[in-house]
Amino acid sequence: MDAKPSVKVADVLRRVAPGTELREALDSIISADVGALIVIGDIQHVEPLCDGGFSLGVPFTPQRCFELAKMDGAILLDDECRTILRANVHLVPNASLPTMETGMRHRTAERVSRQCSALVVSVSQRRNIVSLYRAGRRITVEDVTVVLAKANQALQTLQRYRIRLDEVMARLTLLEFEDAVTVGDVVLAMQRSELVQRVAREVARYVDQLGTEGRLVAMQAEEVTANVSDEHALILRDYLVTSGARQATAARIALSEMTQEQVLDDLAVTTVLGFPTSADMLEHPVRSRGYRVLRRIPSLPGAVINRLVERFSTLVALSRATEEQLDEVDGVGARRARTIADGLRRLRGSAAV
Repeated sequence: MDAKPSVKVADVLRRVAPGTELREALDSIISADVGALIVIGDIQHVEPLCDGGFSLGVPFTPQRCFELAKMDGAILLDDECRTILRANVHLVPNASLPTMETGMRHRTAERVSRQCSALVVSVSQRRNIVSLYRAGRRITVEDVTVVLAKANQALQTLQRYRIRLDEVMARLTLLEFEDAVTVGDVVLAMQRSELVQRVAREVARYVDQLGTEGRLVAMQAEEVTANVSDEHALILRDYLVTSGARQATAARIALSEMTQEQVLDDLAVTTVLGFPTSADMLEHPVRSRGYRVLRRIPSLPGAVINRLVERFSTLVALSRATEEQLDEVDGVGARRARTIADGLRRLRGSAAV
């Protein structure tokens, strides 16, 4: 048997999100107080577990699935839920496989999911609960109103985190122009940025569960998190001890894999940035290379930004450069030099407000 895929909760829940035909069928089954056992995919390994029933091979529709669920047996669907392959099937998985379930339908569902790579959907007739089983793991499908309430709560948290992040970033920009940034300032910016992205991922998981009901939440979250990911990467480019796109990517992955407690640990984040973890390191002065600020100047290509950073090394030196000195950089030119100088003055002024 092929190796089973890793369980991605978001992918599993997306299969039964509101707006999908499968969810429509499940809602009908629940409203009629009818239980059901639906097996999706991996037919090659599921068929040996089947006893009885009958073959169909008809296109899937919510109405057909609902009517077939009125019979006691399981329903088999293809991977894409486009075809009803078999119905009224008695599943006979390996009885020696471990299970924590007590009901017959749920025990069968868990064992089938352990024995093959199929997604198994079990609808409890008495409790009207939809449970999904993949690789032996159970995922309960929550009511839309419950998920929506959680999504809105997470969205409010995201908005508060974004406000705090904007305050931290504005202060960091001001300190960069004043040449007064410390490692502690950078660590704080990275922590706040990482927290915003974590809450955004939580909101995204709720949106996956909500399906068509989550469009408004998705739009609001997208607006709140605009440019956060890009600026997160640019801060790393600005302050990593060893600069470079590859190093920034590695540091970003390291931050994302940290626990919440580690992200809030100043010294742990300091280590990711490449600085020593001495007691007074957070007070150590550092200078921005200028990637983040330069990216805020409109119509400035990335190649030109790289050349400017290579030529002047720090934002402080760059902000003090004359238009003639900027013009000397390959790809800048007199007009772009004026745009860069004006843009830096504007950003410095707005940061000081």
